[in-house]
Amino acid sequence: METSLYAPVKRFLESLGFEVKGEVCGCDIVAVDRGAPIALVICELKLSFTLDLVLQAVDRSTACDEVWLAVRASLRGRGRESDPRVKRLCRLLGFGLLCVFESGRVEIFVEPAPWRPRYNTKRRSRILDEHRRRKGDPTIGGATRRPIMTAYRQQALACAAALARGPARPRDLKGAIPDATKILLHNVYGWFVRVERGVYSLSDAGKAALVLWKENLPEPPADLPGEPQKIAVSA
Repeated sequence: METSLYAPVKRFLESLGFEVKGEVCGCDIVAVDRGAPIALVICELKLSFTLDLVLQAVDRSTACDEVWLAVRASLRGRGRESDPRVKRLCRLLGFGLLCVFESGRVEIFVEPAPWRPRYNTKRRSRILDEHRRRKGDPTIGGATRRPIMTAYRQQALACAAALARGPARPRDLKGAIPDATKILLHNVYGWFVRVERGVYSLSDAGKAALVLWKENLPEPPADLPGEPQKIAVSA
């Protein structure tokens, strides 16, 4: 029970100079330092890190100077309290995080201090670039059971649709498909086969992809040589 965490956390806070009392106005622990100015700390106890614990802390945050979350240490250190995402969340919200071990030892996992995440310019650029390059809105947000229709996959499908007309060279496709050379050369999905130097055609996997992704197929470039191959699109 959460009460098993009370005594270790109380001792920890008292070692910092606080006067500690339990269950004050609905708060698991209230610690007061009667200095000038008075410091008020609220600590909420849970056996594990949960959303309810975070919501409790958010509710308490408007009534105190600091909020601490205290959880029991999981066996082998594999609980959520060790998850870097949990620590980032606590820092983002300004909450402290304490971990209580079976021996009674209390360890600070996160200090309660204002924090701003380090700006990740590479990730921002990657997101903006993917948004810009993706044509339309081909994937419903929250979808998990099917591969995401990325901008790269869209261009690969465009290459496959173009090669359905017959073998072609990357330079034949590059005008309409900017990454055609890279896509055909790397052949990430196994959709293409080189029939001779610098000339590519569809593999069986590529023909299957045209069936699987038929709803997402673009119009092939109109100026390609050859006639479209007939590829069955029935289930």
